Amino acid sequence: MRPDPRFLLQPPEFWAYVRTIGQEVGYTESGRRKIKAPTLAEVRAAFDRLGLSVAQIESSVDRPTTFGATLFAYFAFRAEVLNEAVASSLMDKDEAEKEFRRLRRRLRPRCPLPMNKQKGDKRNHAFLTGIVNMLVEAGVGGAPCDFDPRGLTTVTRDGRPVRTLARRVEGAFPSVVDPIAIWEIKEYYYTTTFGSRVADGVYETLLDGMELRELEAATGRRIDHVLFVDARSTWWDCGRSYLCRLIDMLHMGLVDEVIFGREVLTRLPDLVSGWAARYWALHPGRDL
Repeated sequence: MRPDPRFLLQPPEFWAYVRTIGQEVGYTESGRRKIKAPTLAEVRAAFDRLGLSVAQIESSVDRPTTFGATLFAYFAFRAEVLNEAVASSLMDKDEAEKEFRRLRRRLRPRCPLPMNKQKGDKRNHAFLTGIVNMLVEAGVGGAPCDFDPRGLTTVTRDGRPVRTLARRVEGAFPSVVDPIAIWEIKEYYYTTTFGSRVADGVYETLLDGMELRELEAATGRRIDHVLFVDARSTWWDCGRSYLCRLIDMLHMGLVDEVIFGREVLTRLPDLVSGWAARYWALHPGRDL
């Protein structure tokens, strides 16, 4: 999923309203497995409890300002895209395993297909990671790729590091040194609750996005930053409020794309094609 241009480049104040309203009004409809779009009346009541003014979002009773109209349009958009597109894209363990095995038979990959970190009967391949690796390998046309970075992402100038990110990522193309693209993968097929480890994963992506945005502002160097997430039970049944946070991060410009579940099968090949074209344009004399 790519961001809706209507909601990009909003000022920090806009996102302060989004977070405050989410905290006070809630992210989901009571008694239903649906993301909610807060109403002006709900926001007015919440702000009254907090002792906050609604002057910036309400021009008169039940009439939003231009700022307020954009805010409520964003809430409606976020609810629609999560309730319809994202909810139907997320896979469970069996669906992900089926797609993983289908791709492995068809592509016969040579890239790493790592195992998950579970034990006993839950020990198996990391299905989403394997799917990502296979599709990247198939699409880069023989270009190098780091499917298991053991170092921090570093951007250089004249052979010297100018920025190094704080965290390791799950993959980098063509390398963690001066990459064209990096990606993170959050797959939790065997997780039964939305625990602190999963929540921490969301905030790790936020940190990476903030560092990449500072990098681009300071140096003009742009790195594509993609987040892959899957596991219907974890994200939809237990963590719908965090799905809202992911959509927020996407529109704050902290991640370029969030790819949900089976969307990886259709969207990632197009992304990789663009990465490969950029790589070969920079390395025209390198043999395949």
